[in-house]
Amino acid sequence: PAPLVLPRALKTRGNTPKYGLIFHSTFIGRAAAKNKGRISRYLANKCTIASRIDCFSEVPTSVFGDKLREQVEERLAFYETGEPPRKNLEVMKEAMAEASEVVAEVKRKQEKKEKKRKKKEKRRLEALAAAAEEAEHAEENDVEPKKKKKKKKKEQEVESEPEENGLEEEEEEEEEEAPPKKKRKVAVEADQEEEEEEEKKKKRKKKKKARDEEDE
Repeated sequence: PAPLVLPRALKTRGNTPKYGLIFHSTFIGRAAAKNKGRISRYLANKCTIASRIDCFSEVPTSVFGDKLREQVEERLAFYETGEPPRKNLEVMKEAMAEASEVVAEVKRKQEKKEKKRKKKEKRRLEALAAAAEEAEHAEENDVEPKKKKKKKKKEQEVESEPEENGLEEEEEEEEEEAPPKKKRKVAVEADQEEEEEEEKKKKRKKKKKARDEEDE
C-alpha cells in the first residue's frame, strides 16, 4: 500500500514516491499515463479547497463539492479532447449563488423546526401546568368535603342534643306522672280485696244461719 512506500524508500535509500493515496483515485485511473501527475495535483488542489470551505462555512452544503467535481471532470476532458474548461472564478460564482439559495432553504427549515419545537415545548408546559392545577383543585375538593362533614356532624350533634334533652324531659315527666297511676292501681286492688272479704263474710254468715236452723 501507498503509506508504506515512503518509509520503505527512506529505509532503503531509494527513490521516494511521487504520489500518495490520491494516486489510487478513479479520476487518476481514467487519465492517460502522461497526464496522471497533472490530474493528481489538480485533484489535490480541489480537495484542499473543499476541505477549507467545509471548515469555515456556517451551514455545510454539497454545492461546492459538486462544482469542484465538475471541474475535475472538465479537466480530464480537456486532457483527452482539448476542450477548454471553465474558469475557476466562474465556477465559484455559480457555486456561491446556488449555495446561498440552499443555505436560505436550510435556515428556513431550521427555523420551522425550531418553531415547532418551541410550540411543542409550550404545549407540554401548558399541559403540565393544567395537570398541576387539576391536582390542586382535586386536593382542595378532597379537603372541603371533610370540613363539611365535620360541620355536619357538629350540627347533627347540636340538633340531637335538644332532642335528647326533650326526650329526657319527657321521660322525667312520665316518671313523675307514673306514681299516681300506681297509687290508683293499688287503691283499686285494695277495694277489690275489701269487697271479696265482705262477700266471704256474708257467705260465712249465711252458712252459720243455715247450720243453726238445721240444729233447731
